[in-house]
Amino acid sequence: MSSSDKPELVERDVKDKVDDKEDNSGFIDKVKGFIHDIGEKIEETIGFGKPTADVAEIHLPCINLEKAEIVVDVLIKNPNPVPIPLVDIDYLIESDGRKLLSGLIPDAGTIHAHGEETVKIPVTLIYDDIKSTYDDIKPGSIIPYRLKVDLIVDVPVFGRLTLPLEKTGEIPIPYKPDIDMEKIHFERFSWEETIAVLHLKLENMNDFDLGLNALDYEVWLSEVSIGSAELEKSAKIGKNGISYIEIPISFRPKDFGSALWDMIRGKGTGYSMKGHINVDTPFGAMKLPISKEGGTTRLKKNREDGGDDDDED
Repeated sequence: MSSSDKPELVERDVKDKVDDKEDNSGFIDKVKGFIHDIGEKIEETIGFGKPTADVAEIHLPCINLEKAEIVVDVLIKNPNPVPIPLVDIDYLIESDGRKLLSGLIPDAGTIHAHGEETVKIPVTLIYDDIKSTYDDIKPGSIIPYRLKVDLIVDVPVFGRLTLPLEKTGEIPIPYKPDIDMEKIHFERFSWEETIAVLHLKLENMNDFDLGLNALDYEVWLSEVSIGSAELEKSAKIGKNGISYIEIPISFRPKDFGSALWDMIRGKGTGYSMKGHINVDTPFGAMKLPISKEGGTTRLKKNREDGGDDDDED
């Protein structure tokens, strides 16, 4: 064989190897296509499909000065003829890209065949934790949040799937209102029974409106409790605004001894007040504390001509 024949032999060997690779590649592609077709046929015949999920609603069942309890309702639909397990729920709440809270709920239940379930995800935001981590988040403010949820389900044919969800909103960091007793107006002024009206100034320290519904309170004059009550009272206190309310009170000075009676006949007196107000807010109902320690108020009583005067006795 001449030397000129050798390149032809080498060329043929290379060509055969290339043809073998192409044949193998074609065979693998055919196998993959066959498996895919079988999967589709099974899915069509038996009716398997991917589940869907959506955030149906977000509740704030409890908000106070310490925490916000949040419940996320997630609606999951299962189109398959068999139940599917909800393996894990992975959640994250962040504000402006900063993590506020995260967690994992394992073995979260089962979604019935051809059914739908509302899965509740309860989370609690502790305000002290947030404020100690991020100095710029102040009491009385409203902060934006982004909720991210990954639902991990196990579906026949498909295997494990992750269903990602996102929801945005706002949440308040409440601050208690400031209260002042500007004066006590005496309607009837006697040893046996004194009837008075407390003139209160309520200042809303929050960036959202408060709708006052009711309040409970106890009042001390010169460190002596003169009475307490619970009553319904309606008033709107705008964000960072002030509202004035009047609440009645009656007591018998003789029950407290001469010291209280002598104090009432003076020009002014020290007082303390504690209680709560029930309010409606854009984020739900809240019960906020009110308190004033060591305040000073003027005492007013009706004159005989119907006007008001400071008590000069």
